Amino acid sequence: MQRSAPRTRLSRILACAAVPVMLVAAGCSSSDSGDSGKTQGEGQQGQGQTSASASVTPSPSQSTKKVEPAKFAKLPQVCKAISAKTTASLVPKAKTKGGTPAASSDLASRGGCSWNGLDDKGVKGSQYRWLDVSFYRYDSDAVLGSGQERAQENLAKELAKVQETPGAKKLKTVTANGIGDEAKTVTYQLRKTDEDFQYTSVLVRTGNVLVLLSYNGAGYAGAETPSEKTITNGAGTAVKEAVAAVAAANK
Repeated sequence: MQRSAPRTRLSRILACAAVPVMLVAAGCSSSDSGDSGKTQGEGQQGQGQTSASASVTPSPSQSTKKVEPAKFAKLPQVCKAISAKTTASLVPKAKTKGGTPAASSDLASRGGCSWNGLDDKGVKGSQYRWLDVSFYRYDSDAVLGSGQERAQENLAKELAKVQETPGAKKLKTVTANGIGDEAKTVTYQLRKTDEDFQYTSVLVRTGNVLVLLSYNGAGYAGAETPSEKTITNGAGTAVKEAVAAVAAANK
């Protein structure tokens, strides 16, 4: 989720979502007899056939395993998940106002979009901003678990990655209340291109969808570094819109 200085390309390893399998039958035990193939006469052949039939009949303890259905079947259009008004406010002078979509081989399961720009204020210096959002949707699978469980597991993994950001200073993690089913906000500082960058990453699970958002900024040519509050508030506004877009896409 970490984003570096200007002109750094969006790079993310997109998680794969498994093919949905809602029900799976338990396996059957093999026959205890090894002599069914050695029977002689019609009576013995009948016994052998009965034994083979019994070997594929589930016992009373064997049952069909059910998993909770995935809550969401679709993802929003990633570059429209955050309003143009919000992106224009958070990333003034964005190179691409409509956002730059990340490459994805399966837009129904994963996708991302980013915005970046340098607002030149002349003798007052310049302000650089980067914003990106990614969506990962997980289907329910009888072996891997429900979509909700899988999203929850991957939230924990992604959180650990952010918390291990090399060179991060003053890193803090807090629970973000009122966003999705569960959410974490991570703030930290990084020194890049001889400038101090302020970062905020927000990780949200809403049903079986994981929303990852990163917002960062820096001051150039004497301009001040944006405050933690400014970056965190901006990230909060954007991620709430992204989460709402997931629900809207599934109405």
